[in-house]
Amino acid sequence: MSFQLEGPVLAGELVRLEPLGHAHTADLAVAAEESRGTYAFTWVPRADEVGDYVDAQLARAAAGRLAPYAQVSVATGRAVGATSFWEPRCWRSDDRLDAIEVGFTWLGASAQGTGINAEAKLLLFRHAFEVWGVSRVDLKTDARNDRSRAAIQSVGARFEGVLRNWSRSWAPGEDGRLRDSAIFSVTAEEWPECRTRLERRVAGFTAYGSADR
Repeated sequence: MSFQLEGPVLAGELVRLEPLGHAHTADLAVAAEESRGTYAFTWVPRADEVGDYVDAQLARAAAGRLAPYAQVSVATGRAVGATSFWEPRCWRSDDRLDAIEVGFTWLGASAQGTGINAEAKLLLFRHAFEVWGVSRVDLKTDARNDRSRAAIQSVGARFEGVLRNWSRSWAPGEDGRLRDSAIFSVTAEEWPECRTRLERRVAGFTAYGSADR
């Protein structure tokens, strides 16, 4: 595969996605220790684990599997969470990128419901479809995670099904167990409608500061 996975800075009005680095560690440690009640099925590092977390993400990036980002609030200039492009797939003979996943996503509690998630997805999807020319972007989550599933559907991704025993469980007390994963996607044909939907949502936050829903 000749495609090299590298994520450039992606800037919006609410969030700036910066390639993840150790400079983000202190901010992410603060964000990770805000109210953790929404992380039941999502692994988010504790403050003292953030350095190792960044190292692990950078190792995946060095292997060409991941382009990790810090989600930086434009309003505060502080990193409030993380996200990534990962698992690039090239199936055709010209080696162009056919598909990619958006994952490893989390936000500190104070950044949830602010429009940052919607704009981050807009920036990531737009780059994938309009710069890399992918045919699909996919997202997945623990099949039991109703909150995450609703958030994924809210940005315009379509539910495709559940893959059983698909990946490691991140739920507390389930070390060594596998989880069922709910799979969602946006295809190139669906992207124009999805883009319009996301742009309208983001405009609602930037114009009125309304709640993320």
